[in-house]
Amino acid sequence: MKRNTRIALGLALATATVGAMTGCATAGGGDDTIEVGFALKAQDAPYFVALAEAVESLGQERGWEVTVLDANGDAQQESTNIDTFISQGKDLIFADTVDNDSAIPAINRAAEAGIPVINLDSGISDDAQNVTTVYSDNKQNGRLVGKAYAEAMGDEEIRSIIISGAKGNVAGLERRTGLFAGILETRLGVSEDEAWDLADEFEAQLSSKGSATNEEAGFSVLGQGWGNWTEELGLTSSEDLITANSDITTVLGENDSMLFGAKTALDNAGLGDVDLVAAADGAKEAFDRIKAGEYFATGLNSPTLVAEGGYDIAEQILVDGADPESFDEITLTEPQAITADNVDEFYDLGF
Repeated sequence: MKRNTRIALGLALATATVGAMTGCATAGGGDDTIEVGFALKAQDAPYFVALAEAVESLGQERGWEVTVLDANGDAQQESTNIDTFISQGKDLIFADTVDNDSAIPAINRAAEAGIPVINLDSGISDDAQNVTTVYSDNKQNGRLVGKAYAEAMGDEEIRSIIISGAKGNVAGLERRTGLFAGILETRLGVSEDEAWDLADEFEAQLSSKGSATNEEAGFSVLGQGWGNWTEELGLTSSEDLITANSDITTVLGENDSMLFGAKTALDNAGLGDVDLVAAADGAKEAFDRIKAGEYFATGLNSPTLVAEGGYDIAEQILVDGADPESFDEITLTEPQAITADNVDEFYDLGF
């Protein structure tokens, strides 16, 4: 069985000019030019736009021809886009899929045609014959952010609410349990393994009761809202929670955008002295707020690093002749908690 692995990716931004989203032929083209397609699920969030730009830019740096097709959130269009790449005889396909299951038949058709598929950002079910999925380490990003926050809080009680993305979403679950594990590990002085077990118990309590407390750690989540990853719903989902819990110290979140909305709700309620702690994303707006002292931390979820990881594997296959089946099922980028202490170091990786 394939294992999970992590690759340490370079921290330099791609510098080539980004071409048109409909695809572009690179300099140095010709009969031997490597041609890749990127089946993008949507461009409805800054992360996805930045991911597409990184895929194009990194391809241009290599003299590869890159074509990006946007499914606009439609699984059938995504299947059509992948089939288009197959008919065009692409050398390799990157895919950021609409959901875990809908793209499986198209990905398998590509594999049967001898075209390797590397998933970027979004996971895919085990039945897909893809090479690997490259994405950020949600659990460890959350854990490192949680540890940093617990250390900063010292002995002060943490009374929080949490704004989550979508019910049943695996990435969201990993991010919030990571936050819980990091806080509990630091507060209780337990091992990482013990902390994950305690975080799972904490999550089960939150899921069943709508709140969770570890008295020994001095850590409570008093309520959970669902913001569907957006600033607008982050605002509305946090308003009632903030009204009902005006003595909170902290708003935890599974991404930056939802916490931007929660910040507006806090301001509207006249609560200015509440910490904002995100398990991910690493938006530049979050970095700016960290630098301004308005935001405690976020996890590094860089589309540039994800794209770099995909190209590293693509080069091994297309240039070095590596066996597509030799790669691990999951390839993780290095996790990092971004705080005021290191935000300048990582700023250019934001989106």
